[in-house]
Amino acid sequence: MTGMPGEPEAFAQHVAEMLRDIKPECEVELTGPRELLVNGRRLDLENVFRMVTTEPDRGPEIVRHYLGQLFATETDSVSTMDLDYARPRIMPRIQPMSIFDHLDEQMVAHVPFVNDTVVVFVTDMPQMTISITTEQMLKWRLDIEEVEEIALENLNNYAPELEMQFVESKEGGKAAIVSEQDGYDAARLLLPGLYRRLSNHFEGNFYVAIPARDMFVALSPTPPEFFDRVAERVAQDHERLPYPITNEFFYMTLDGVAGRVRGLAA
Repeated sequence: MTGMPGEPEAFAQHVAEMLRDIKPECEVELTGPRELLVNGRRLDLENVFRMVTTEPDRGPEIVRHYLGQLFATETDSVSTMDLDYARPRIMPRIQPMSIFDHLDEQMVAHVPFVNDTVVVFVTDMPQMTISITTEQMLKWRLDIEEVEEIALENLNNYAPELEMQFVESKEGGKAAIVSEQDGYDAARLLLPGLYRRLSNHFEGNFYVAIPARDMFVALSPTPPEFFDRVAERVAQDHERLPYPITNEFFYMTLDGVAGRVRGLAA
């Protein structure tokens, strides 16, 4: 990219420097390969990164315009956003507990989950997703259970015709892959009807891997050779993909989700 680094983390660092020039009053911190923390809120750079890759010669111009428009409109309206506007845009995301290395845990709307992860709730705006704060919950007169209920309903309706690719290995293992690439593939682990939808394909309980935000793989627990091979790939994806979550597996049962299926099956 002319004028902009092509490597995601260097790109994010460059955007952070540009934002500090445009909005010197903002506190800006690099928290991931395509993510900034701006005044305590996460800013996802995936969209602007893709925009720049399509027109690399205009990289700096695209980023400056993007940031100018973004902070002139959406972020200024966050504090005044009413519930009627926010309700259909509230969505869940699964994040590693390490996000609280950069965020105040008491200020972020979230619920604990398994495998050292949490479910955070965001308002999905056209150009960015904005973390919902406990202050906003108080303003909307919602408790965390109500926010979670709204988010799961929205997730269920987000792609009602959700497509899954089913594959079978030479060893006899089966897998189901979700790849909507809409930012919520991993979050679909939370869908209330997931077990009912997939258990027949796996003849009962099954595992789910979500190494990163845009990855979801459900798989049969046997044969061991198949599970081990998938586990190795999951570990690699967790290391290389943006927005990593966990290299551990989630165990799906009729009673709910369990965690701590770490590494290989052995």
